Amino acid sequence: MRSIHAAGRPGFEFMEARFFGDVFEPHRHDTYAIGLTLGGVQRFRYRGEERQSLPGDILVLHPDEEHDGGAGNEAALHYCMLYVPPDLLAPALTGRGRALPFVRDPVFHDPALRGKIRACFSEIESPDADGLLLDDLLVDVAEGLASHAGGLLPPPRSQPLRQVRAACAFMEAHLARNIHSTELEAITGIDRFALSRAFRAVLHTSPHRYFLMRRLDRARLLLRDGTPLAEAAAETGFADQAHFSRHFKKAYGLTPGRWNALLSRSQQ
Repeated sequence: MRSIHAAGRPGFEFMEARFFGDVFEPHRHDTYAIGLTLGGVQRFRYRGEERQSLPGDILVLHPDEEHDGGAGNEAALHYCMLYVPPDLLAPALTGRGRALPFVRDPVFHDPALRGKIRACFSEIESPDADGLLLDDLLVDVAEGLASHAGGLLPPPRSQPLRQVRAACAFMEAHLARNIHSTELEAITGIDRFALSRAFRAVLHTSPHRYFLMRRLDRARLLLRDGTPLAEAAAETGFADQAHFSRHFKKAYGLTPGRWNALLSRSQQ
């Protein structure tokens, strides 16, 4: 398994993995998850139904929707995933009224979109890769998802983007400690309830969950760099290793120890 985080874009991530059997227990992300099945059969339960994605398919999971995952037969499952936060996707849909796409069928064919995602995944680690590459990919993904959407989520009446971004920046700068609603009220100039509604409109998640997921993102980077589990937990504000492990498993469907072992195996 390998994981690549896009610099300067919290939550934007590429992942490629090979697995046998069931790997991920039910969990949910705060991002869009766009997957390419490269080999084997990808099995997952989503919106109350058992689904399968075959080589050549694209799958799309919406933010905060529970799912599990694993190989659909005895062969190895080989796939890659692109995780895109809604706040990065929305600006790429400006010409469509900034509405976020709702793809009713989570598995579909689109050779052009598949090729663009795969090409970007191959290029992102090259020395000359830059932010323009990701900007182009965001436009391609936004247009691709919109073209397959069974309906567009209506844009909220107002999107206080400035306040949401200010709150996000503050939280990302203070991952190692707990923060309070009063601090976010002071930073944004709006009350905690208005801010909570704004987060749901812009990011499809709550301030609490956004903060938790950014802590977990940071913890995964620490684990990737060899930081022990207990130390990674402490550096990202979790009470102890058990607290960290519990939230990690809820977010990613496997324990941090298991995730770290899979990542280490791929780097050997």
